[in-house]
Amino acid sequence: MALWDQLKSRLQGLTADTKVQVGKYQNKDFAKASMAMCALIAAADGTISAEERSRMVGFIASNDALSVFQPSELQQHFEFYASKLEKDFEFGKLESIATIGKLKSKPDAARAVINVGIIIGGADGNFDENEKRAVRDACNAVNIPPADFDL
Repeated sequence: MALWDQLKSRLQGLTADTKVQVGKYQNKDFAKASMAMCALIAAADGTISAEERSRMVGFIASNDALSVFQPSELQQHFEFYASKLEKDFEFGKLESIATIGKLKSKPDAARAVINVGIIIGGADGNFDENEKRAVRDACNAVNIPPADFDL
């Protein structure tokens, strides 16, 4: 099996598991943290292109794991964090990581947000080093070892 096929198969399993996890955490903190994670992945290289923004909005609206939330609410949270990252990447990154860090006392919810980041990072078939670094930063914010996710 080719590497891409293995990654695709792993992401499909992760998506199904993540939907179950996300369904347990239908609250505002989780919604904000998951969208902060989405924005971090979109901006992992330091910028968010119009194409990345469009793909992310499409992903938010169509992703089965996030279907427990209203897409408009998720898009609003995504736009908030994305705009912070665009205005000042380092400050936006700190704010996004702090939002994810609010789930530190809820490790299962934090793991679900990390899984959302991995799904998004691998959705285009290229989970690059910048995206992995963003997910590792999120792991550190919630005191979960990145190695738990093979990062």
